[in-house]
Amino acid sequence: MDTGTHVVMGIALGALATVDPVVAGSSQAAIGIMTATIIGSQIPDIDTVLKLKNNADYIRNHRGITHSLPMLAIWPLLISSILYLIFPAATFIHLLLWTFIAVGLHIFVDIFNAYGTQAIRPFKETWVAFGFINTFDWFIFGSHVVAIAVWLLGSPAVPTFVTLYIILALYYVARFVTQRMIKHAVQNLIPDSEEIIIASTIHFFQWRVAVTTKDHYYVGRAFKRNISIYEKFDRLPVPDNEIIRSAKKDKNLAAFISFSKVYNWRIEEKLDGTYVTFTDLRYRSNGHYPFVAVVKLDDDLKIISSYTGWIFSTEKLYKKLAPVSI
Repeated sequence: MDTGTHVVMGIALGALATVDPVVAGSSQAAIGIMTATIIGSQIPDIDTVLKLKNNADYIRNHRGITHSLPMLAIWPLLISSILYLIFPAATFIHLLLWTFIAVGLHIFVDIFNAYGTQAIRPFKETWVAFGFINTFDWFIFGSHVVAIAVWLLGSPAVPTFVTLYIILALYYVARFVTQRMIKHAVQNLIPDSEEIIIASTIHFFQWRVAVTTKDHYYVGRAFKRNISIYEKFDRLPVPDNEIIRSAKKDKNLAAFISFSKVYNWRIEEKLDGTYVTFTDLRYRSNGHYPFVAVVKLDDDLKIISSYTGWIFSTEKLYKKLAPVSI
């Protein structure tokens, strides 16, 4: 989920923690636990700082080890040890318990969007991603805000937040069922499909659709159960030639391939070099596919520059690929 949603989830847990006698009996303990749940709800996303380094490391590692099973123990122990020095009235065991719940909830809810996490690492480095909840979901965020507001106005914590979690559980079930219904509709429309990706969008009734068959890729949208296929691409294997082999040495392209499940490719020879472009077909927006990896090679097929990330204009791409002046 996005940062804002994780923040309100942390506040909701901190509010629910006030039913704990230790927390309810001390303002210092209450502040300490609230601090712990907010930090615990954010800490797995600390790897976002990798974006300051480069997109390749960010794509390869975001929601990786920081969302893994060992971190379910490491993050709570680390946070609780520090906060106990500041808020001893909260007691270490209570800080540890509520931080563990906050961290666990963060990792758990992140597996339901299209990006997913490596939640079962170190047993497997597979990305777990169900795709039926958008990274930012208005209903999830808004329902937390409403529940927190009701609690601040004097409503008891237990009925307020238990009701919230029951409603959200039903919401998750409804989104899952809707996704399954759309998948069945796509299977009926494209019977020879080998892989179907149905991912939610910020709009409640709209879903992204990407389908792989033996010979083609299909890209479309679903509105409720109505499927619209916008484009059909030939599924061409990536050639094993000298140009591609040279381009694959680039870390940006390697990161893209490790992340993208459905993509096409092209090689373009221009006056200033050879461009190898890989385009992710899952993120069609207004007729454009903004998530790409591009490698620019010279006449000797040495890498001049490269980029992977979101590009919405040719001008921006050229700026990203421009060599750095020294």
